[in-house]
Amino acid sequence: MALNHLKMLRPLLCQSLQQLKTPTVATSRISASLLQPSNTCYPAACTRLYATKKTKAKAKGQSAKVNINSALVEDIISLDEVKEDMKAILAALKDDFTRNLSIRTSPGALDHIVVTTEDGKFPLNQLGQISMKSPQLIMVNMSSFPEAVPAATRALRESSMNLNPEVDGAIIKVPVPKITREHRENLAKVAKQFSNKAKDSLRRSRSNAIAQVKKTKEGHSEDTIRLIEKQIQQMADNIAMDIDKQLAAKTKELLG
Repeated sequence: MALNHLKMLRPLLCQSLQQLKTPTVATSRISASLLQPSNTCYPAACTRLYATKKTKAKAKGQSAKVNINSALVEDIISLDEVKEDMKAILAALKDDFTRNLSIRTSPGALDHIVVTTEDGKFPLNQLGQISMKSPQLIMVNMSSFPEAVPAATRALRESSMNLNPEVDGAIIKVPVPKITREHRENLAKVAKQFSNKAKDSLRRSRSNAIAQVKKTKEGHSEDTIRLIEKQIQQMADNIAMDIDKQLAAKTKELLG
């Protein structure tokens, strides 16, 4: 009976001896598995071991978003004012698109054409009465300010709307131009120029804000200054993206 017991225990003893001969790492893994539930996994370790180059590059390219409480840095710079200045640049671009880049010529499309006179600059609709004589002709009655007829004619001709006004006393006749492919493409080029000017203004706004931060950095940590500069850059990037979206939408509208 004792002999039979020894024969039954021999495989178990051999298995135990074999485990003792395995490397220390294996032993530690066995111990860890005893300490942890059997269904425990290690996702972080797996991710680190099997992360691809593409994943690493993507993670490296992503920058953490900054969201500073404006009230905490008021003594350095007003981030709210910087944001409003940048938003004003975007609003001005939208206004330029609406006023100067319209496919359909109508009385309302001429309202905001700016006329430069000796007394200053005025919207055309403040100097003359604009009306649609026919689908092919717009009339501008300058009877209230006849002295401004030459300036108004020049402003109409120099606009980006491909207009060729004709003067008849105090009346300016504006033939509605035919919408050609060439005209559409020219308007799209003007839209690109407007967007580039908006981005130039945006860069100046960002540079001025960062310069102001650097001037008032005394008494503040480098980390704080760095975060504020990053916040300003982030704000500028967001507006730049909006400018690109506005350009894309306008270009699509103009080219059809």
